[in-house]
Amino acid sequence: MATENELSDFLKSVEKRAFKRTAYTVRNDDAALDIVQDAMIRLAEHYAARPAAELPLLFQRILSNATMDWFRRERVRGAVMQNVSDLERSDDDGDFDLLETLGALEGSPGSEGADDAVARLQLRRAIEAEVAELPARQREAFLLRYLEEFDVAETAALMGCSEGSVKTHCSRAVHSLALALRSKGIAP
Repeated sequence: MATENELSDFLKSVEKRAFKRTAYTVRNDDAALDIVQDAMIRLAEHYAARPAAELPLLFQRILSNATMDWFRRERVRGAVMQNVSDLERSDDDGDFDLLETLGALEGSPGSEGADDAVARLQLRRAIEAEVAELPARQREAFLLRYLEEFDVAETAALMGCSEGSVKTHCSRAVHSLALALRSKGIAP
């Protein structure tokens, strides 16, 4: 069972990394701060009684879920809640042309074309499929190191193996993924 000090120390140790990762993901510093704070509050409210060793994985899961929730809310806001009045510009002549305004928004972030969205989705699915095909220990090491951004020592502790084993698993996973993706015509 984690003490109050252990929980506090854990949250202090993870806050900057969590913010950086979330800000990179959502590309909005204010939203990232809100997401990280919500995740920390959820951890403290619902999982403070858990052992300190379980806190890193619990927090990463809560943070990932909070980030996905934010994306879902943003999608709804962007698709359903957008008012025409929000698009209105103040012109000197007082005229408002919806088509002209929408055309100006076309190059803005979040307005990618359907073909780009489909290509990105197909690429993500191909990568996810290849990651799913990795042996369990390689997949676990790869996801903890590169998705959850744990360092080698933390990953070794979470996996219950040596740091050398983590490095080996990660190296093999990266090489396997690179070969599999190149064979499908996907290259960096």
